[in-house]
This record gives sequence, C-alpha cells and structure tokens, in this order.
Amino acid sequence: MAETVTPSTSALLASLDPLLREWLPRQRWFAGKGRPVTGFSPVAETELLPPDGRVGLYHLLVRAEQPPVPAEAGDCYQLLIGVREALPPHLAPALIGHVPDGPLAGHTVYDALYDPRPAEVLLEALRSRARIGALRFERDPGQEIRDGLVARLLTAEQSNSSVVYGDTFILKLLRRVVPGVNPDLEIPLALAREGCARVPAPTAWLRAELGGEPYVLAVLQPFVHGATDGWELALRELAKAEDFTAEARALGRATAEVHMALAHALPTVTLGHSQLEPLVGGMLERLAAAAQAVPALRPYEDGLRSAYTALADLAAEGRTWTAQRVHGDLHLGQCLRAPSGEWSLIDFEGEPARPLAERRMPQPPVRDVAGMLRSFDYAAHSVTPPVPGWAAACRAAYCSGYAEITGADPRTDPVLLRAYETDKAVYEVVYEARHRPDWLPVPLSAVRRLATSDPT
Repeated sequence: MAETVTPSTSALLASLDPLLREWLPRQRWFAGKGRPVTGFSPVAETELLPPDGRVGLYHLLVRAEQPPVPAEAGDCYQLLIGVREALPPHLAPALIGHVPDGPLAGHTVYDALYDPRPAEVLLEALRSRARIGALRFERDPGQEIRDGLVARLLTAEQSNSSVVYGDTFILKLLRRVVPGVNPDLEIPLALAREGCARVPAPTAWLRAELGGEPYVLAVLQPFVHGATDGWELALRELAKAEDFTAEARALGRATAEVHMALAHALPTVTLGHSQLEPLVGGMLERLAAAAQAVPALRPYEDGLRSAYTALADLAAEGRTWTAQRVHGDLHLGQCLRAPSGEWSLIDFEGEPARPLAERRMPQPPVRDVAGMLRSFDYAAHSVTPPVPGWAAACRAAYCSGYAEITGADPRTDPVLLRAYETDKAVYEVVYEARHRPDWLPVPLSAVRRLATSDPT
C-alpha cells in the first residue's frame, strides 16, 4: 500500500479529469447540480491496492471546480476508484470510463464500492487499525471485526454511500466531506458513552489529517438485520389503510430518549432574547430567499413571517428556552424499526447543505420534532387515495409518546413548534421546486396551514 500524496498537480487526477467531469454530476450525492464542473484539484490521493493485479484501488479526495465559486472553495468529494483491465458485466452500473493516457492508460476505472473485493479492503483496514498516509482507520478497542464478511453496496439513492458487510456491519462513507468534527461520529460516540441503546454505537471509523485539520470520512456501525426504515413501514401501513399511531407513539418515545441522553452527554445552553434574535433572523432570511426563488410561496409570505415574529415577541417578553445537540435532520427515513419492535435513530450528519458549525450548534429539541411532524405529512400525501386524518393522528401520537418520556408535550409550546415547522416547510418548498416539482403541493399544503394558524 502506497503513501498518501498531495501534489500540486496530479498525473492520476489529470488522466481521470475528463471522465470525472461526466460521471460526478450524475451521482445522487453530488451537491453542485446545475453548474458545470470545469476541473478538479487534488486534496489527497492514496493507493490502497496497486493496479498491477486483477483489481486496483485508489482513495481520492478531490475538490470540484465550479465557477463562479473559487477553486479553493469548491466542494470536496471522497471517491473510491477501482481499476481493472476490463469491467465484468455485473459491475457495468459502476463504470466511470476507460482511461486513454496517464498512469492508468488502457485500464477501466469504476466506483469501487460496487465491487466486493475493494470494499472488503476498507473493512480489513478498519479491523487492523491501519495507517496509510494521511488515512487513519480507527476502531473501538472493545469491539471486534471478524474477517470473511462479504460486502454489498446499498443502491438506494442517498446523499452518501453505504456498504453492508454480511449481516453484521454497515459502513457509511461520506461523499461530500468538510474539515472539522462531524456530528455523524461525534454524537453516536457521545450516546454510546451514555449507554443509549437507541443509536447504534460506532464500531470503527475512517479519518484523515490534512493540513492540520481532521476529516471524518466513514463510520462503521452494527447492522440492524431485518430492520425496516420508518418511511417504508409508514407507506406499507398506509397502503393497507392500517393504523400507525402505536408506531408513531413508540417513535416519539425513542426520540425523547435520545434527546435526554444528548442533554446529559453534551453541553446545553439557555436561549433568551439575544440568542433567539439571530435564530429568528436566519429564519426570516431563508423565507425571503425562498419567496424570491419560488413564486408560489409569495402569497403566504406575510403569514409565514408572523410565525417567526411571534417567537421573537415571546423572547422579547423574557421567555427562555433550553437548547442542546439534536439530530438535525430527523424524518421517518432516519429511523429503523427492528423485528423486535424497537426503534433506532440513525444518520446524525444533519442537513449536509448547511455549514458544519451550524449543524453542531445547540438547538431546541423541537427542531427534530418539527422534522418528524413534516415527515408524517409527506407520508400521508404519498398514497392514493389519501387516508383521512392519518397524518394528524400520527402527529398527535408522536407528541404524546415524546411527552411520556420527557414530561413535556411539544404542543404545549405552540409558538416555538410553529416557527420550526414553518422553517422546515419553507426549506421543503425550495427543495421540491428545484428537484421534484411534482411534490411541491405537499409542502405548499403545510404552508397554507402554517400561514393562517394562530398558536396563541
């Protein structure tokens, strides 16, 4: 295995450049859609398997250049590049292209996570706690990783990539990476120290030290065999017109247990008028930008603004709230129900489009609650014909379950809940308008309700 290299110009990357310009923008996890990629700059290159055998493997961190953003500020992506002389038919979906010149001339390169052999190299490096150049493969010394586990890539569309090893572990490989402490590792480790069983404890992780800054690149956790994510389960029950309130209540309890463990494990802060002011200001700015981008939102802008000003008014009157670390992007798809009926919460990365420092800020726990309430609404709009009252019943059951653990029902603070649910719905409007216009009526229906409601 070769050392990491960080040349100012990379012969390997130069030869891959035209292939990556075509391939990268087509990936679900590529964040710069709508702007052409004009080139790449190397952040780090590490040879994990030399390409002189049947299969080669390179670990790349590359910065995509997309004007008008300066090259040095472009998004950094983690790529696992497999190398073969020819690609077998079962790996056709992984194809990046055929290299005409450079160090890999005459070879075929592809997304190596589709291929069990390169994926198993990553697991072996984690098991042995390897150090390869700037890459640090680290493991909880109290947990073992047995060898011989066969790798398979999960092909569901997501903002990162996940590989399952046997039925034992799942490796989440972050695709768009930023320097700093990543909550996707930080929070599960903190919850593991608290003994919180609602979040799978990290078994191992991959980091890099580059330019004096840490990067979290991947996290290995136990795989919950036979688990169903909350979104799939909700749609399945909806299709049968089955009641989902018992599951919603259990999910509310699980969320509350995680929140209480986080409040104990990591610092909390008090939000008063001076702390709320920038939070409300951010909400107002996002609303103004959204109304500018999506004309359908403009008729409701004044009503939505009142959700935020009502919160600011309470703060000005002396009301305070407690803020703590939260999930940050909670919805039904971030929850797993085991065959035993127990719920787990996963994926603590937060909203990837937001700055890392913002994702690590303490927030009122109701932010997660608002995200889940919006998710029930989305599920209810995903089946035809709709099931009357399904979303409202689930929302109520979830809040009741939450209150059973914390002693505080989120609905008893309606101004705060409305503000955060409005902020989430505004975000959804922009997302759907850009990526899934057919779904735009879903958040717009919530916008109509939130713009006219008076929680006081």
